Amino acid sequence: MKKLTKVIGTAVAVASITLLAACGKTSAKAATTDKTIKIGILQQINQTALDDARKGFVAELAKHGYKEGKNLKLDYLNAQGDQSNLKTMSQRLAKDKNTLNLAIATSAAQSMQQADSKTPLLFTAITDPKSAGLATNLKHPDKNATGVTDMVNVAGQIKLLKKLVPKAKTVGLLYNAAEANSVMQIKLAKSALKAQGLKVVTKTVASTNDVSQTTQVLAKKVDAIYLPADNTVAAAMATVGKVSVATKTPVVAAASTMVQAGGTATNGISYKELGRQTAKIALKITKGKTPKQLAVESPAKVSVVVNRNMMKKLNIPVSRVK
Repeated sequence: MKKLTKVIGTAVAVASITLLAACGKTSAKAATTDKTIKIGILQQINQTALDDARKGFVAELAKHGYKEGKNLKLDYLNAQGDQSNLKTMSQRLAKDKNTLNLAIATSAAQSMQQADSKTPLLFTAITDPKSAGLATNLKHPDKNATGVTDMVNVAGQIKLLKKLVPKAKTVGLLYNAAEANSVMQIKLAKSALKAQGLKVVTKTVASTNDVSQTTQVLAKKVDAIYLPADNTVAAAMATVGKVSVATKTPVVAAASTMVQAGGTATNGISYKELGRQTAKIALKITKGKTPKQLAVESPAKVSVVVNRNMMKKLNIPVSRVK
């Protein structure tokens, strides 16, 4: 009987220790998420890819226990593509003493960097952080900013275009010359097209209002069109899609969201996943890391994205891009 009592006592003790250990783990997790974090979000313009990046960012934070209204305060501002709005909004966020600020797209990040050099700055949906002045060294950021670029292999996208339209001889390029990201991508595209022995016709737009007419003019001169991840053109992809169908001109766009909105195909990324990837860096900052300790990351996954409806309308077999 004494032995039985001793065994029972030991079992209870072990169970108690196990329960306490489990409670300790629960408390530790609660301590991580009970502390409220404040994040300011500055988005450059309404555009599907940028919206997706923001949604992915918030979703990933929620996955790790940070939920708005509970232990997360988000201050979301959208400049609607207006530079004066960017400046005013950046100054407002700079005064808020946030845990960190997130800038979505280049101009938003540049504006935030100018307004606030103390609050950790994260950026996403930016093609070339170095030329934007956000970091001199991407592996070892030398300023108070880090994040995830949306840069993909432009040469690879041009090869996809060649597979999509094997008989193409002339390719059109359409972009807003005021967007630094686009200028850099267009330079790479021209080099890749030249390497493929293709001729180039280039057209620029200053606003979404220019996209319809300019695309129509361009489509009449080329066999296919390549679009960089340009915010102005991306905001008018439905218009580009209509011109593409009317003129039977395939469009390879750098961003998957642009393809879904009216393009034909791309070798690109998911902007929601880009936002999730950025949130994982944000979580490291909430735990004490600084932007200078966190390398700027490239997209974790790149894949072929096809708009089957557009492929059908243009009489292009999907097998060409597999």
